[in-house]
Amino acid sequence: EARLSEEKAARAMVDAARLADELRCEQELAMALEKDKKLLEAQCKDTGARADEAEVNALKGGRKAMIKMETRIRELESELDAESRRNTDVLKNLRKAERSIKELTFAGDEDKKNHERMQSLIDQLQ
Repeated sequence: EARLSEEKAARAMVDAARLADELRCEQELAMALEKDKKLLEAQCKDTGARADEAEVNALKGGRKAMIKMETRIRELESELDAESRRNTDVLKNLRKAERSIKELTFAGDEDKKNHERMQSLIDQLQ
């Protein structure tokens, strides 16, 4: 019986040592997990702060870009108006020049006809 008790005690000590070892491993694992949890929480908080900052900067940049684009649109509209006026002036001058060309062509044709009539009369007089 004493041997049985000793064997049971030895098994109990082995079990206790194994359980103590498992407990220590579990405690180490729990501590590592807690450390990782805190690290991830800190990273999450930092990432959130950076995201907020990026959003604020994007809004500022967006407003600046919008103002810049609106200014550029006004400049382009102004250039378009000026170009339209120049185009209108050029078309007016073109029509005036075409009219002048037609008048000069007509006058030249009339002069040619008169010259031919005069030449014909000169030929008849000779």
